[in-house]
Amino acid sequence: MNAHYPDELASAPLLEIDGASVMRGDRLILDHFSLRIDAGEHTAILGANGAGKSTLVRLITRELYPLARKDGTSSMHVFGRDRWHVSDLRGLLGIVSPSLQDDCTSDATLEVSEAVLSSFFAARRLGLDHRVTAAMRERADEAIAHAGATHLLGRRMASLSTGEARRVLIARALVHRPRALLLDEPCAGLDMASRRRFLESLRGLARSGTTLLLVTHHIEEVLPEIERVVLLRDGRVLRQGDKADVLTSEALGDAFGMPVRVQRNGDYYNAAVM
Repeated sequence: MNAHYPDELASAPLLEIDGASVMRGDRLILDHFSLRIDAGEHTAILGANGAGKSTLVRLITRELYPLARKDGTSSMHVFGRDRWHVSDLRGLLGIVSPSLQDDCTSDATLEVSEAVLSSFFAARRLGLDHRVTAAMRERADEAIAHAGATHLLGRRMASLSTGEARRVLIARALVHRPRALLLDEPCAGLDMASRRRFLESLRGLARSGTTLLLVTHHIEEVLPEIERVVLLRDGRVLRQGDKADVLTSEALGDAFGMPVRVQRNGDYYNAAVM
């Protein structure tokens, strides 16, 4: 599924944030926030509600911009650039989120293949002016198969379970053969069995060369392929580094503000409040 990218993009870090601050109303949500994620570096970003995860996601997807610096320089670059047309960025960074799913499943007549094909036009569904080529259909079929969603063809998005709809959203992102996937709380609403099946499908994407950036507050969702973890608290990076060094009882307790016991079960971690 990987595509060829210009040298300037192929060698650029996925994300570079240097001292960015973001205000919402009169409240400082991200406070001189700094973070770098290299291409190919599968990373999980964890934090309690209110830690700044949602704001960081909107910053990465360019729905929000940091406060301007006095010297006029940019505090944030995605794939080496500080400015992107959103449709161009989607070709490099696929997005899977509950809000996107709500948008797709709220349309009672939207069918799975159309939900995937319309991604070529940065639209929810195909319009009269959208020309779908044979190459687009081939790539859509490839993405649907890669996401394990071929059996859903012919179904309407509104009829799908949460887990099924998430697979279609992954296919929608994969049609662009992106360098990375930003997964914002991707397991929200999934039962235990559906969550495990969904996580296993993400493992396949990680192994095939798609960089995963997972944003969650559940450490049991941190895949074995993810080696780097970033903990947020109060709009700042509390701790970051190798998974084994960050996913500790002490660090998670600091991040969530209460005693936590962390255990490792095989290739996964879990945590419980003490």
